[in-house]
Amino acid sequence: MNELIKIEHLSKRFADVKAVDDLSFKVKEGELFAFLGVNGAGKSTTINILCGQLPKDSGTVTVCGMDLDGDTALIKRNIGVVFQNSVLDKDLSVEDNLRSRAALYGICGKAFKIRLAELAKLLDFENLLKRSVGKLSGGQRRRIDIARALLHKPKILVLDEPTTGLDPQTRNLLWQVVSKLRKEENLTVFLTTHYMEEAADADFVVILDHGKIAAEGTPLTLKNTYTGDYITIYGEKESEIQKLGKSYEKIKDAFRVLVPNTAAATELIINYPGIFKDYEITKGKMDDVFLSVTGKKLTGGEDK
Repeated sequence: MNELIKIEHLSKRFADVKAVDDLSFKVKEGELFAFLGVNGAGKSTTINILCGQLPKDSGTVTVCGMDLDGDTALIKRNIGVVFQNSVLDKDLSVEDNLRSRAALYGICGKAFKIRLAELAKLLDFENLLKRSVGKLSGGQRRRIDIARALLHKPKILVLDEPTTGLDPQTRNLLWQVVSKLRKEENLTVFLTTHYMEEAADADFVVILDHGKIAAEGTPLTLKNTYTGDYITIYGEKESEIQKLGKSYEKIKDAFRVLVPNTAAATELIINYPGIFKDYEITKGKMDDVFLSVTGKKLTGGEDK
């Protein structure tokens, strides 16, 4: 599998603050790559450098085999970006917004009409084309932001907290579209998000803390490394749960017992069969991973 993004020893400083500190990672073609961190961890700085909007202090950035230092214009043609905040012109109609953007890539006339029709159908905004962007809801505007990023059929789609504040219906539509494009066009997706259920679906995750990588791996690897399993036991008295000798918490009509891994859960079940009449075992979640790695909970908002 080809590496579409390769970043080596990247650094960027703002006055006394090292926003990105000797950062190195790779993103493979067709991958859903999750780039996580609290506000100020360096995510947006990295993205702005990657997209040629911010100069780096040191290190190398290669996109689609091209070096950022010499091929910035070509690299931009391979990347589509959905920023945290919409960059659409509120006074223009949806169609005029997309037409002006498409012209920057030389997509005009009939070619634009064809591409506009494809995206309007894909993202369900065929009935919004003549409406001014300023009169759209947040969810509708987000769909147009995504269309804008996809106009030139980029190889890489950068989604910078794309679903923050969106209604569930629009969030579902966005991920259906992303899934379809990854499957049919082998689109590579570079995601930042504070919704851990989105990160849990990634192929690879990098957790950033103070501009450095604090942890990286597949969601399963990270869960196995940084969290345990949970056994939820129903219909038992607390005195029985205490016999297990494990940390636990009371939740509604059950007790949640923390164990290091599935093997430890199996051992408990074998040793105390009378307690495990009604139970379920679940893996730790990405929220647990993030908290374990950084000591912080992940929340949305602006980043550096």
